[in-house]
Amino acid sequence: MKKILSVFLILLILLTLSSCKSESKETTPDNDGINQDKQENNDNTKVDEEENNKEKEEKITKEDIDLSLKPNENGEIMVLMYHGITDKEDVWDRTHENFRRDLQTLYDKGYRPISLKDLVNNNITTEAGYTPVVLTFDDGRQNNFDIIEKNGEKQINPNSAVGILEEFHEKHPDFPLEATFFINGTNPFRQPELIEYKLNYIIDKGMDIGNHTIDHNDMTNVSSEEKVQEYIAKQVEFINSIVPDYEVNTYALANGGRPRGSLEKYLEEGSFDSTSYKNIAILNVGWKPSVSPINKEFDPLSIQRVRASETQVDGVGMYDWMKGFENNPSRKFISDGSPNIVTVPKDEEQNIDKSKIKDKELYIYEKN
Repeated sequence: MKKILSVFLILLILLTLSSCKSESKETTPDNDGINQDKQENNDNTKVDEEENNKEKEEKITKEDIDLSLKPNENGEIMVLMYHGITDKEDVWDRTHENFRRDLQTLYDKGYRPISLKDLVNNNITTEAGYTPVVLTFDDGRQNNFDIIEKNGEKQINPNSAVGILEEFHEKHPDFPLEATFFINGTNPFRQPELIEYKLNYIIDKGMDIGNHTIDHNDMTNVSSEEKVQEYIAKQVEFINSIVPDYEVNTYALANGGRPRGSLEKYLEEGSFDSTSYKNIAILNVGWKPSVSPINKEFDPLSIQRVRASETQVDGVGMYDWMKGFENNPSRKFISDGSPNIVTVPKDEEQNIDKSKIKDKELYIYEKN
C-alpha cells in the first residue's frame, strides 16, 4: 500500500512540474515582445515626464516670482552678429581665443543663449535672474563649421565656431547650445562633400540654419520683385534639397540691404518657380540690441543686431553694450524664470503691446 501511495505521489509531482513548465512557456514573451515592452515603458516614461513638466509649469504662480531679482521681460536683448572665427582678428573676423573669451564673458555676466525663433515667438525660458542672448553667424564660412582629419579620423575642428560652442556647452551645460547659421550659395561651410552631414548635424544638435540669399545678394538696388523673390527662394530651394523637412524661415540681410518701396514686402513672403517662402524673422546688420518681443516697437521683420567684435565698432560693439547694461541694468531683459508669466516693472507697462503676450499671464509689479 505504501509503495502504491509513493508511486501516486511521484506521478502527481511530475504532472505538476510538467504543467508549470508548459504554463511558463505560454506566458514567457519572445525577445521582440520584451523589446516592445521596453519601448512602451520608455514611451510611457517620456509621457509621464512631459506631463510632470507641464504640471510644474502650471503650478508656477505670480507668488513664485522672485522680485528681488528685478525681472524685466520688456528689457533689451542682444542678437550678436558673428562672421569668421579665424587666426587673425579683423573687422568681420573674431579669433578663436576671443570667441572663447566672448562666451566666457557672456556666461560670467549672466547671459544665456536662446534660439532666434524662440525670441520671435516670445518663447523665452531663460533661468530666473538671467538675460537671454541670441548668437548668429553670417556667410557659412568653413571656419564656422570645419571638419579635419586627425590620426586618420575625421572630427570637428575644435577651433571652428561649432567646435568651440560644443566645447563650451559641455563645460557649462547651463549655457544652451543655441545658434543660427545664415548660409548663402550652394557650398556652405566650403567642404562640398560634407554639406549634407553638416546641415543635418546643426539641425540634430538643436541649432538653426537661416537664409542669406543664393549669392549674398544685397537687395539695396534690386528693382524687380521677381529678382527679390528669386534670390531668397533659390536659397530655400537649395537648403531643402539637402534637408527637405527643415523649415527655412529666418533671413539675415546681406550687407543689411533692403529693396525700396513696395518691393520690401517680398523679403517676408514670396515664391519663385515652385519654391515658396515665408520668413518669421529678418535680421539687419545693426548696431544695437533688439527690443523685447512684447515691446510696442518690436518688429520681427527688422530685428537689430550687435556686432560681436572689438574692431572698429564705434562704441556700439558687444562689450560696449554689456558695459552699458552693467551701468543701467534696468534696461536689459531679466527673466522671471516662468515660461507662462511675463513679468514687467510698473514703469515699463506703457511700452508693452499686450496683444503680443497672447495666452501668457502678465504680471506688473512695483519696484521697491
